[in-house]
Amino acid sequence: MRHNKAVNHLGRKSGHRKALLANMASSLILKKRITTTEAKAKALKPYLEPLITKSKEDTTHSRRVVFSYLKDKEATAELFRTVAPKVADRPGGYLRILHTGFRSGDAAEMVLVELVDFNETALAAGKKEAKKTTRRSRAKKADAPAAEAPAEAPAAEAPAAE
Repeated sequence: MRHNKAVNHLGRKSGHRKALLANMASSLILKKRITTTEAKAKALKPYLEPLITKSKEDTTHSRRVVFSYLKDKEATAELFRTVAPKVADRPGGYLRILHTGFRSGDAAEMVLVELVDFNETALAAGKKEAKKTTRRSRAKKADAPAAEAPAEAPAAEAPAAE
């Protein structure tokens, strides 16, 4: 039974698993989008998101901690230079996992993992959706208070004039 075993071992020893996650995280930071299996993507999310959160604070200590996980100088520099300023106001949820189908060889579920703030098409679609429309007309509500207000105003002025 697998009670209280939260880590997916991905069929690998711990050293191989750590190297796999470090390489996937570095590739994702450098390329902003990678294609992998669903199990690896789900294992990558809790590995990389704390590192992105740590990169928001640009100190020597946080750089050394992130480098100890990534083991790639270019990826660490990219994370602190471009990724961290772009996600500075986001409280979490830096990765998006999109299902793309099944791999033809072994029918493994394939996904696209991307950094949320670096997908220009999704950002453009989000800006277009900013305009809110309703199915109901708002003209009735707007006209009703406007019609009542002028009717009450002259009645209030007449007693004041006397």
